[in-house]
Amino acid sequence: MRRILLFIPVALAVALGIVLFAGIGKDPTHLESALIGKPVPAFALADLQNPDRVHHDDVFKGQVSLLNVWGTWCPACRDEHDDLVRLAAEEGVHIIGLNYKDNRDAALQWLSRLGNPYALSLFDPQGKLGFDLGVYGAPETYVVDADGIVRYRHVGVVNDQVWNEILQPLVRQYGGQG
Repeated sequence: MRRILLFIPVALAVALGIVLFAGIGKDPTHLESALIGKPVPAFALADLQNPDRVHHDDVFKGQVSLLNVWGTWCPACRDEHDDLVRLAAEEGVHIIGLNYKDNRDAALQWLSRLGNPYALSLFDPQGKLGFDLGVYGAPETYVVDADGIVRYRHVGVVNDQVWNEILQPLVRQYGGQG
């Protein structure tokens, strides 16, 4: 009996080691989303630049879009911003911004100072749409097809490597520019 009791901690340590080792090879920026293959959640949000204008989920109908979740409080959002400006200007990528849990004036100053890559910007100060999307934090970027169906979710910065290796092939697969 005593030998069995000595074996239990060793077995638990080995099992824990196997579990941890299995997780080492996983990509931390690839988080599964329950929304993959489903429509963008219904919403009615004010335009960041024109608060009297309200947008609904139908803004995702008609063309493939990237939905980029960002905030001025987010250092990683600053890191990706120049790449988003370039993708929109040089490659014609249709990007819809979701200004998440932010201050309108700060966001407008940010876009004025750094450039505006967004075809339109949704203002989500309470984070309701972000919650419905399952946002863990900014930045997050979703590929949404021309029917408004979420096809992919990327957590983290969009840079040239992410664009070329992951997002651009998906945008093209679903019929978008890029």
